[in-house]
Amino acid sequence: MMSTDPLIDRLATDLRPVRRRTPWRDATILLVLGIIEIAWVVSAGLMRPDMPHAMHMPSFWWKTAGLAAVAVISGVTALLSLSPTRSPRRGLRIVGGVAFLMLGAGWLVDALQAGGPAVLWHRLDPAHGLVCARKIVELSLPLALALGLLARRGAPVDSHGTAWAAGIAASAFGALTFALACPFDDPLYLAVWYLSAGGVVTLATRLVLPWLTRW
Repeated sequence: MMSTDPLIDRLATDLRPVRRRTPWRDATILLVLGIIEIAWVVSAGLMRPDMPHAMHMPSFWWKTAGLAAVAVISGVTALLSLSPTRSPRRGLRIVGGVAFLMLGAGWLVDALQAGGPAVLWHRLDPAHGLVCARKIVELSLPLALALGLLARRGAPVDSHGTAWAAGIAASAFGALTFALACPFDDPLYLAVWYLSAGGVVTLATRLVLPWLTRW
C-alpha cells in the first residue's frame, strides 16, 4: 500500500500560518473605521448647520436611532456568520423586523402631513435626493470593503446570507453617517432616497462578496 506521507507533505508545503480571528477583534476594526469616518464628517465641517434644533425633533431621532439599530444588528450578524457554526438567517429576520418597526414609526411621524401631488414632489425634492443617495453609497464603501476583507478570512456556511448582512450593515452605517450632515428629516424623503441608496449598496455587496470569499 502506497504511503500518503509524501502527498501530505506536498499539500502542506504551501500552507501558511493564519492569525486566529475573533468577532471582538473584527468588531473593533469596524468600530474604529466607523469612528474615523464620523470624525472626518465632523472635522470637515459637514455637520448639518441646524443640529442643535434637529436634536429636539422626533424625526431626527427616528432617523438616527433606526439606522444605528439596523447597522449594529446587521453588522453583528455579518461578523458572527463568518464562523462555520453560525448562520446569518436569524439575524436577517431581526433586521427585517427592526426595519419594519422603523418604517411604522416613520408613518406615525408622517401621519399628520398631507398635500397634493405638488406637495409630494416638493417633499421628495429629487434634485437633492439624488445627491443624498450618491453620498450615502460613497460613505458605505469603506465599511463594505472592510467587511469584504474580514469575510475572506472567515468561513461562512451561508455566503449569500453573510453578503446580505454585510451589505445592509454597510449601507445603514453610510446612511447613519450621512444623516449627521443631511438636513432632511421628512420620512417620505428618507424612505425613498435612503432606501434607494441602501438597496444599491446591499445588492452590489450581495453580488460581489460571495465571489471574494474562499468558501
